[in-house]
Formats: sequence, C-alpha cells, structure tokens
Amino acid sequence: MALRVHFTSDDLARTRLAEGPRPLLELGSAVRLLQKTTQPVGLDAWRHRASISLNPRVRMLFDLIPKNGYSAPFLTPADAGSPVVLLEEVRRTAPANLRDDLQGWAEHQPKVPAWIHRLGKEPQALQGLVDMLGHAYDELVSPYWPQIARMALADRAVRIRHLAEDGVEGLLNSLNPRFIRWNPPVLELTLASGPSRDVHLNGRGLLLIPSFFEGSFPAMDDREGSQPWIIFPMRHGEHMRIPSPAIAATLTSARRSLTALLGRTRATVLCAIADHPGCTTTELARHAGVAPASASEHATVLRTAGLTTTSRHRNAVLHALTPAGITLLNASTASPRGCA
Repeated sequence: MALRVHFTSDDLARTRLAEGPRPLLELGSAVRLLQKTTQPVGLDAWRHRASISLNPRVRMLFDLIPKNGYSAPFLTPADAGSPVVLLEEVRRTAPANLRDDLQGWAEHQPKVPAWIHRLGKEPQALQGLVDMLGHAYDELVSPYWPQIARMALADRAVRIRHLAEDGVEGLLNSLNPRFIRWNPPVLELTLASGPSRDVHLNGRGLLLIPSFFEGSFPAMDDREGSQPWIIFPMRHGEHMRIPSPAIAATLTSARRSLTALLGRTRATVLCAIADHPGCTTTELARHAGVAPASASEHATVLRTAGLTTTSRHRNAVLHALTPAGITLLNASTASPRGCA
C-alpha cells in the first residue's frame, strides 16, 4: 500500500519539522506497538511493566487504535502541549465531531464493537474512554517521557543538519529511507495497511513529527482544516531502548550532584554544545577552544553523566544537550566561557 503526497513550491516552503513528539500521537503509537507480537528487544521491559500495571479495560482502546490500519482520530490529536490539557480537550470533543470521526473510522473496520455505538449517545461512555486513555498514557508513555525527549533532541540535531546541508530534499530523504521516498515532486509513503491513494497538499505544506514508539511504517493525517502531518521514527542508534522508570528516577534525583563534574573546561564544553546543538566533535573542539582529543574526552564524561547525548550523521558524531543538561545550565548562576 502506498500513499503519494504531491508537493507544490508553496508546500515545500511551508513544510516544517516539529520540535518533538506529540504526547497523544505517541500514546497511539505505543498502544499499537503493545498489540504486536514482535518489538525491539530493548522494549521487553516496557512491555513486561505494561502487562503488570495496565488495567485490563485498556483493551477497549485496542478497538479504536488497532495495531494496523485506521485509528479514531479524536483520540490521538497531533497537538503539542501538556498531556493533561490534551486529554481534557479529548474529553470535551463536540458530539458532532465525535460522530463524524467514528463514522469515518467505522468505514475502515471489518466489524464495529457494540459498545462504540454508545460513545456518540452517552456522555459517560466517552468520559470512561478518556479515563482509560489517561491511564494508558500514565503507564505506557509518561514514565519514559524524559528519555524520549532526550532522544528527540539528538534526532532533531541530525535532521536540522540534513536540512542545512542538503535542503528539504535531504531532510525528506532521511526521514525513513525504507518506507519514505522523495521522488520530486512526490513523497511516497509505504503504509502498513490501507488503500493506495494520492494526497495533494494544495499549499498547506507538511508537518514532520518524530516518534519513538512508531519504529517502522509511517502514518499520515490529511484532514481538511489543519496542516497535514506524518510521523516518522526517531533514530535510536544501534538499539531501540528506554531505561526503566526506576533508573530514570535515579538519574533525575542525581541532578544536584552533577555540578561536581564541571570543572572550567568541562563547563565550557557543555556550554559550547548548548550554543551549537548538533555540532560534531571537531566543531565542538573549535567552539570550546580545546584540542579535539580533549573535546572528545569531556564530551564522553558529559554524555555518561546524562547531560548530553550523541547521534551519528554519516561519519560524524553529533552532540546535543539532554533535558538534564538544559536544567543544569538554567539552574546555574555561573556563566562559564561560551555561555551567554
């Protein structure tokens, strides 16, 4: 199945890269992944924890967000912002919009469970569904969000470098080479399911949204009234892995002690990464005014401490801050060389 997205010059001008994953879209991807029998080994602990902590009633979400195919769009909007606020917006979905979404969703389903017919008629049915959606977010996504945000920072640095060096064409070609191909002026998407069709952006451009849990096939929404978007998998290095919440909590509680790591040179290196996200080790050495070997050594210590992260672009290693690194810089009253 293929989706052919047709661009004009206006569409290319309006195509943009989202700052990071969108919470409820990421939840939708996690719910789909949970239903699949295979997933990266690095997510075994995530699946095991979910099997213990999830309320069995979460399976009702599987009806509306199947492992492949069309999902009910009102459940997983592509908006940025607080998950709490986004869930409340889902809770307040207008009855007419809810019925339209469910009708469009039902057209793609072989069978519609009886309980779904109550959603548009009984307010309490929608409230119960959103409660389950919130519970699923708390268990499947929220504990790992700091690590997902950290990976998103590194991924964004790589994408921006593609854009800077190779233009929009380079960015589109690098999104997901196996399933997303740029054949000017058409972006060809291989989907997990659904009919082959053509989509004309008609000057609206395209929003490119990274995802941790969407590890293979892309997904797209091109409804009228909003900018069309696609989600693409973030780069995960050699392994797709997120640490357990216990490890994440340990890293978070250790932030105050991280200052002990920062001598003058190391602080300069950290600030240079903050000022030049996505820089290579050679560029980092130049910005920090140190030898490349010294820059590499200090960058390794900062990465091990959880303050920075790295990604590969061709033969280069790119450096970016993690949320912990940003927090440390924001909390510091010092202004080491290289920081504004």
